[in-house]
Amino acid sequence: MKSILLIGLGRFGKHIAMKLYEMNHQIMAVDYNEERVNGVLSFVTSAQIGDSTNEEFLSSLGIRNFDACIVAIGDDFQSSLETASLLKELGAKKVIARASRGVQEKFLLRNGADEVVYPEKQLASWTAIRCTSEHILDYIELDKDYSIFELSVPDMWNGRTILQLDIRKKYGINILGIRKDGRLNMNVAADTVLSREKSILVLGKQKAVQKCFHI
Repeated sequence: MKSILLIGLGRFGKHIAMKLYEMNHQIMAVDYNEERVNGVLSFVTSAQIGDSTNEEFLSSLGIRNFDACIVAIGDDFQSSLETASLLKELGAKKVIARASRGVQEKFLLRNGADEVVYPEKQLASWTAIRCTSEHILDYIELDKDYSIFELSVPDMWNGRTILQLDIRKKYGINILGIRKDGRLNMNVAADTVLSREKSILVLGKQKAVQKCFHI
């Protein structure tokens, strides 16, 4: 369990609060808007109404006590930038900030943010990848080269074992797990037989996956 300071409770921030709650983390939520704060009370450990660009207010939260601080402000980049900078000055262990444009990402990294999330860019990439093939069920980009894909089993693979397909040797792709009826099995062996009702979780270079699955 980690202690998280979440600043900014718009739609993005609220979804973060809900997910952190599901993961059983302790969350202090902050926003200047009382209605937004009230909207997350059932998902957070504590909440404060206040201006995160005010150093005195921010300092009163005990910034050093949090494992991570998330700046999820999306409607005021100046406030986001000032907040990230103040958090670092006050001794935050880790600052994760939201950007909506590439130039914002650069400024945030130069002014206190340890990491930057870019939801619009990441969602655009995910949508573009998903719509290019009916095989792709899910997609996680690890870096500019490697990604994890969940794909439906191609018809030509039905009834064949992982050893027979040998995609690791042919394409440099690793099969991490197999999902059937909503349950993921990570215990994959060479004699595991694939079938149409299953999906597979694979790790590899994007170009190799595209070539292997004809995407």
